[in-house]
Amino acid sequence: MAEVKIHDIPVGDGHPCFVIAEIGINHNGDIELAKKLIDLAEAAGCNAVKFQKRTIEVVYSPEELAKLRESPFGATNGDLKRALELGEEEYQEIDRCCHEHGILWFASCWDEQSVDFINGFDVPCYKIASPSLTDDALLRYTRSKAGTRPILLSTGMSEIGQIDHAVEVLGKENLVVLHACSTYPAYYEELNLSVIPRLRERYGVPVGYSGHETGLASTVAAVALGACTVERHITLDRSMWGSDQAASLEPSGITRLVRDIRLIERSMGDGVKRVIERELPVIKKLRRK
Repeated sequence: MAEVKIHDIPVGDGHPCFVIAEIGINHNGDIELAKKLIDLAEAAGCNAVKFQKRTIEVVYSPEELAKLRESPFGATNGDLKRALELGEEEYQEIDRCCHEHGILWFASCWDEQSVDFINGFDVPCYKIASPSLTDDALLRYTRSKAGTRPILLSTGMSEIGQIDHAVEVLGKENLVVLHACSTYPAYYEELNLSVIPRLRERYGVPVGYSGHETGLASTVAAVALGACTVERHITLDRSMWGSDQAASLEPSGITRLVRDIRLIERSMGDGVKRVIERELPVIKKLRRK
């Protein structure tokens, strides 16, 4: 199985799971809240935090932006979308804060202008969000800017033929495919974790898991099934305002998740069945023959 390097961290079989704390838009347009979430991710032991970057007028039509949608930021969908979008000054602060904490950061870029914006920072990888999987132009542009840096491809709301095509467009070099279900929050019966080993076999690239469920067990199971990276949304409080908050992990949740992933890694072993030394006195005590 191929491996990639995100910054200087190897990702793939035989390496510790690369844990991504998805901040996304859970900062609610507040840089101070974003910094608190970075603090949380670092304290929990995550490898990276991820944000979301969109050029609102490119990603959304005027009709969509004009739709009525009540929020703390105004009465239309456009008011909301623009308020949640961080700019140059905020991302400079994010970059500084992450360097200070020794944690990596990157972003899902939903359009070519956003790729250029994020490319102005020394990000270690790029992310293709599930809605963008069928956008060939964006895939090609992201690959042209990423160079040898890895691209993480989320596969929610996609059939296998669509994923085949996206992998063909991006190429398998420096690619990580993430199994995902794009419901927020996702029900356990929707997760279909059995896809993970099938994606590994089909593409021969590192495969991970981007989860939007509320609990921890399924994400830990994804690691046991071979996910080499996992991504989960984080929040300070799931009752906060925001569309992604309910599908996010609070401080105790992300801390327990990282702990449980590391325990699973220690538990997997090498697959060779043998008698271990600590079993020998048990054999002597309990076996008759």
